[in-house]
Amino acid sequence: MFLSAIDPNLSAFVWLGFIIVLLGSFLRLFKQPYIIAYIASGVVIGEHGFQLVTDGELIKSMGEFGMILLLFFIGMETSITGLVKKWKVAVLGALIQVGASVLLVALIGYLFDWQWNRIVVLGFVISLSSSAVIIRLLQDSGEIESPLGQNVISILLMQDIIVVPMLIITNYLGGVAPTQSEIILQLVGGIGIIALLIWLVRKENITLPFSKIIEKDHELQVFIAFISCFGFALLTAFFGLSAALGAFVGGMLVHSAQSTHWFHDSLHSFRIIFVALFFVSIGMLIDLSFLVENWQVVSLLLLAVYLSNHLINTLVLQLFSKDWKLSWYGGALLAQIGELSFVIAASAYFNQIISEYAYQLTIITIAMTLLISPFWVLFSKKIITAFPSKQLPKIVNGEGRCEM
Repeated sequence: MFLSAIDPNLSAFVWLGFIIVLLGSFLRLFKQPYIIAYIASGVVIGEHGFQLVTDGELIKSMGEFGMILLLFFIGMETSITGLVKKWKVAVLGALIQVGASVLLVALIGYLFDWQWNRIVVLGFVISLSSSAVIIRLLQDSGEIESPLGQNVISILLMQDIIVVPMLIITNYLGGVAPTQSEIILQLVGGIGIIALLIWLVRKENITLPFSKIIEKDHELQVFIAFISCFGFALLTAFFGLSAALGAFVGGMLVHSAQSTHWFHDSLHSFRIIFVALFFVSIGMLIDLSFLVENWQVVSLLLLAVYLSNHLINTLVLQLFSKDWKLSWYGGALLAQIGELSFVIAASAYFNQIISEYAYQLTIITIAMTLLISPFWVLFSKKIITAFPSKQLPKIVNGEGRCEM
């Protein structure tokens, strides 16, 4: 009677916390990031594992909060002036990556006689990198404020922006065109963000209203920080844009107000929990039985994705860098397929552009690239550290700091 009264979600979160602590402690012995523990925990507890968590949508929804919080924190650490200076890296880098990815898929599609709408959509899918994984790796290594880290982040942010037209094109290819009101709403939202960024560049520093009163009240700080983060995310989502992009803009507004210290203290614990849940939701998508049955195809796809994405992004970064080793390292960071690709793949599946088998194959390939990414970055670092470079950090040590 007593056990039946226990909320299953409560026991699920306790199990999840226990498994994360267990796997995280084990992996830290081998100096591996917690990302791997989070994804592996999702595999263990999900419907394809021991089925300790049956409500995958709950974890996924809470994980989306993690993405929003993560981008908000990055915004607080980003100077709008410095970001504007890197607009060439962002725009050219993202567009070249998308164009090269579509061209690569077109070559493959020509061999297998794919329809052109499938070629375009799959090109979109592999062209996007993971903001969550890359930003976490840069934070762990202390490289997020380095020139390379800022270049990589600028490309990621541009990818977040161009996801909107990608989704519109995907819907068009599936025969579902957005309404005129939706297009107008997105244009208004985009113009509003640009206007706000221009204002921040001109103002440089702003003052938050009632800032002196807020700094003396910790409970009030928590709710104001919460509203600032999710309020901007809600606003951009209303205009049909990325919620994570709105959170990033909100973070840059806080940075300009020079109030990041108490915003950081108020939301830091929430960020750890919800970002962990985001990666757990990725792990829950990995169907081990499907992976075993199709391991050859998945392995070939993983190899093709990593080699092609790594090479494309290395060449892109080399256009803006004088050090090929830095470009190679940046290419490794951007080599995986990003979480926003799940959205494009789902849209393509529901619009019948790809089959159910192709959709499942795409989902597990994306999830596996996210799981493998830390190992790929570490492997790439070991290759290039054989060639000393003053600009390139050494391998990350056990505490997550970057030795120089």
